[in-house]
Amino acid sequence: MFCPKCKSLMFPRQVEGRRVLSCSKCEEKLDCDDSNKECITFTKTNKEMAVIEGNIATLPKTKVECPKCGHNEAFWVLRQTRAADEPETKIYRCVKCQHSWREY
Repeated sequence: MFCPKCKSLMFPRQVEGRRVLSCSKCEEKLDCDDSNKECITFTKTNKEMAVIEGNIATLPKTKVECPKCGHNEAFWVLRQTRAADEPETKIYRCVKCQHSWREY
């Protein structure tokens, strides 16, 4: 998301125990709550796999079969999980059962 004041790129940060979008140029801050759909975070599970969390309704969807429930639609993101000279990892989350998996 871009800052409404200076139009610079805003980044997610933890400020005083809450998630906000913060502009490093003009210090503008926007709360990350249900009304702000731009706030999406990625965490790692115990298997070191990136998992999509937060409001994922704004992510792109694709037709791919879920290995858990067989549904044929999932949200997806690309992440550089390895060295820069290797291809990125595509992370999927099933629209129906919320199961996450990745494809190299």
